[in-house]
Amino acid sequence: MDINVMVADERHTKYSQQIVDEIYISSQERGTGIAKRTPEYISSKMLSGKAVIALTDEGEFAGFSYIESWGGKSFVANSGLIVAHKFRGMGIARKIKEQTFILSRKLFPDAKIFSITTGAAVMKMNYEFGFRPVPFSELTDDPEFWKGCQGCRHFDILESHNYKMCICTGLLYDPKEHLEIHHPDENVQENGK
Repeated sequence: MDINVMVADERHTKYSQQIVDEIYISSQERGTGIAKRTPEYISSKMLSGKAVIALTDEGEFAGFSYIESWGGKSFVANSGLIVAHKFRGMGIARKIKEQTFILSRKLFPDAKIFSITTGAAVMKMNYEFGFRPVPFSELTDDPEFWKGCQGCRHFDILESHNYKMCICTGLLYDPKEHLEIHHPDENVQENGK
């Protein structure tokens, strides 16, 4: 079965309710908190070119993720990564994460990219992309971002710790920490000889 992963657009807004339902069911199954999203919010991400969707060749929904900028576009969150139940275990989450990461770097090349999660699989993928665990104090201090956590069942923990810690792990990719290494020209001999 072929799965196509692409930047979502207006053609994909019809999947918004299914995406919201899948995110909610998944959070209930894991017993973890997750920020609640509405179909309208998911659709807005698609319409603004800030979402990635995975579909089968037949048009069946397989997975989704989106990005959001914060703190004057100096931070970008990779959020809402979900794979439909019947497509799990096929490597789709990694493909979605990769395309979401590429989209984040394209739209916001100088921004720090972050994610907060309780999921071990998401943490592992983030590490592979160069993210590192950080305290919440290294993430955006934009109050609008943290308002998104209000729908989480663990929001009281976050609030009681003054938005500095919760049960989620904060992960950060800072493009300034990933400098390109320039290799010397192979034609130049050592010591200038």
